[in-house]
Amino acid sequence: MKEIRILLADDHSIVRTGIAAILGYEKDIAVVGEAEDGEEAIRLAQKLSPDLVLMDLMMPGMDGVEATRTIRETLPDTKVLILTTFGTSADVARAIAAGASGAIVKDISKDDLVSAIRCATNGETVFSPEIEQSTKAEPDVPEFTRRQLDILHSVTRGLTNADIARQFGISTDGVKHHIMAIFKKLGATNRSEAVAIALRRQLLKN
Repeated sequence: MKEIRILLADDHSIVRTGIAAILGYEKDIAVVGEAEDGEEAIRLAQKLSPDLVLMDLMMPGMDGVEATRTIRETLPDTKVLILTTFGTSADVARAIAAGASGAIVKDISKDDLVSAIRCATNGETVFSPEIEQSTKAEPDVPEFTRRQLDILHSVTRGLTNADIARQFGISTDGVKHHIMAIFKKLGATNRSEAVAIALRRQLLKN
């Protein structure tokens, strides 16, 4: 059984202690480090190369979103799972766009926490029901062209319109047209929201 190496990032020591105690009962999970802010999370992640970072969304200094972005860019094999007190937050969408594998609420049950960690480590996208239900469900999944899906993947990676235009050999105006069409189909108003909705509806495969 392969051990899952976890880095905890939360500015409240009691939260880190509690989570570490819970995970201590799991034979296949080991907490290898703890960070109290985003900058420390990045330093420890680069030093320890954990399989997954449990990342608090709101921390002093650098928040969980920016820390997630840096970790995912520099350590593509390390997953990030967001911890949040609130079931709905625009910052959750930003974190997903930055590369997080999902978001769970802090009052999650022990069993659900362990399951979320294992699923996220295996490359699955994970959301607590409270967060998933906050997104307005639509009865039908809109159809996308192959090019639109490719561009949506590029948006997820944080590429600019100019980058995407060079990637696919089209004009920046053409990219803008595709992105606006994607927004309309998803009911999104910006890139972060579009990526978050697409991930929840399993349009993107990590």
